[in-house]
Amino acid sequence: MAVILRYVDNNGHTIEHFLGIQHMRNTTASSHKAAIEALFSKHGLIISRLCGQGYNGASNMRGEFNGLKALILNSNPSAYYVHCFAHRL
Repeated sequence: MAVILRYVDNNGHTIEHFLGIQHMRNTTASSHKAAIEALFSKHGLIISRLCGQGYNGASNMRGEFNGLKALILNSNPSAYYVHCFAHRL
């Protein structure tokens, strides 16, 4: 799993930072959430300040009830989900 942060700086410029790659032994939404939380913690970031999330169209990522999107939204309702447009045909 690759994690990239995108944010707007004080000058209004969109900035993207590659945060890291995490090897995933399984592809469950809960294991992805734990890996993201660990990566955020490692870099001193707070997941409750997350305001958006974007993934491919896999059901374990975008699932309405048990997907990673839903797990993050349950703990942070302001982390809106946007489907990754690079994965659309």
